[in-house]
Amino acid sequence: MTLYYELIFFDYWHLSSGLSAGAKLDSSVVKDENNLPYAPGKTIKGLVREMAEEFGEIEFLHQLYFSNAFLKEETQKQILDHKLENNLYDVIASTQIDKDGVAIDNSLREIEVVVPLTLYGEINDIEESSVLKLKKSLSLIKRMGLNRNRGLGRCEFIVGEVK
Repeated sequence: MTLYYELIFFDYWHLSSGLSAGAKLDSSVVKDENNLPYAPGKTIKGLVREMAEEFGEIEFLHQLYFSNAFLKEETQKQILDHKLENNLYDVIASTQIDKDGVAIDNSLREIEVVVPLTLYGEINDIEESSVLKLKKSLSLIKRMGLNRNRGLGRCEFIVGEVK
């Protein structure tokens, strides 16, 4: 069986590519070959695993395949046709403050973030007995990505069809 879902981001979000952009950025987001953001399937699977551990049920995850989550094809086409890719990103700066309220030298960090978007993905090879556990795990995910405990990455998974 296959479960289809929407991943709705309500705020800026940052799923790291693990790369910096030289002197400009300390951390850039993961992008596809067209410079469009996406959510890696392995990231989603890791969060589902974390949520499933909350209710002690992780064995159902072993055989599942999580696709990457992308913008809808029509949306991708509109963005690319109008050369709007760069409008999907912003930069957030932060700095470390010492106990006296003064910025610590060389602590300025700039990270690339993505504007709120909706991505679409699927989870394959689901056994019928695992559907409810998977839906429950997805429903528990409320934030994802870098700085999710500091206000970034607020999200919701909306489960669609299960075929």
